Amino acid sequence: MEQTMTTTDALLQAVEDIRPLLEKYAPQSEADRRLADASYDAMRAAGLFRMLVPRVFGGMELHLVEAYKVWEAVARIDSAAGWNLQISNAIAGFATWLPAAGGKEVFGESPDIIAAGGFFPPAAAVPVDGGWRVTGRTPFASGCHRAQWFMIPMQEMHGDQPKVDPQTGEPITFIAFFRRADVEIIDTWHTVGMRGTFSADVAVNNVFLPQHRAGVFGPLVDPPPAFAIPAYRLTPWPGVHGEAIVSLGVATAAIDKLINLARTKTPAYSTITLRDREMAQHHAAKATALVDAAREYLHTAATEAYTEAERGALLAEKTKIRCQLSACFVAEACAEAVNLVHQAAGTTGIRLEPGFERHFRDIHTLTQHASKSYSRYESVGKMLFGLPQDWVVLNL
Repeated sequence: MEQTMTTTDALLQAVEDIRPLLEKYAPQSEADRRLADASYDAMRAAGLFRMLVPRVFGGMELHLVEAYKVWEAVARIDSAAGWNLQISNAIAGFATWLPAAGGKEVFGESPDIIAAGGFFPPAAAVPVDGGWRVTGRTPFASGCHRAQWFMIPMQEMHGDQPKVDPQTGEPITFIAFFRRADVEIIDTWHTVGMRGTFSADVAVNNVFLPQHRAGVFGPLVDPPPAFAIPAYRLTPWPGVHGEAIVSLGVATAAIDKLINLARTKTPAYSTITLRDREMAQHHAAKATALVDAAREYLHTAATEAYTEAERGALLAEKTKIRCQLSACFVAEACAEAVNLVHQAAGTTGIRLEPGFERHFRDIHTLTQHASKSYSRYESVGKMLFGLPQDWVVLNL
């Protein structure tokens, strides 16, 4: 009996179909420090930006782990393309916090939305008739050069200080969405790795924001009907996990490259091929185990969280802990895997042409992100010891 192709299978095939184009433009994206328009256009035409979009807006509402598989497939081909794809999917999901009219405006024009934004520091919002006047600047807005919508957090000001929630004593933070025409892009993106993502600063200066394009950021208790689906109930975990997924793609690509190299390379001052050397055999096998274990941990944690979200409840603390630790472990394990590849590749690893050096730069840049850095282990450790912690994602 002929087996029917699933949506995920079709998307993975679409990624393979555009592989030659993504490979062709990857060097240009790296040199230009921004993902090539051709790469964006190919992914958009393949439907990759609508995977998590609600069906009511023409999206797929894909299971989160299925989307992870597609993000990783893209990242294996080009880390910048994989990064900007998952960031756009994740940023768009923050429209969940908007009133229904805001979400409809953001997604109403097209399900193939390309979104960008940052999370800190929040902009200053001054109340005016019908909304706010907003001024602020935030870094790391990946893919901002192609974004149609920008998510920028903001805090309502009371004089020269943020308005405080009387129950918590903390400033009230809003999720806000701005149109491209209202946002200034400031080129600050000069980095060791992940150069093709163009994660520059973005700013708004006294921009009017209508009331319906902002919502209070906090535990998602009663989302608008269009967004009452598991993937959006899990926001911001798709973003945290999406960043980790790119590490899986980079590490897997590096291992594949080492295996291909080992078939033909005989290291200098040696008569034994690389594939016949015990060190290379050990490093390739251990790197593979690290990446496979990390992927399995992340997928398992995400599946458990998705199942909880299907019930319509907020995530249990133990589930959030697993979600966070799995992301941290992916970043750490994949960096160790690429280190092993780098050692095994020898001087081939330091030359530009083979591409090992880009994997090395990218994987270590990825470990520096706030969502999966050393500090996030500390955040979880505080929770395990019953202490307060300040990582907002774990408080949602």
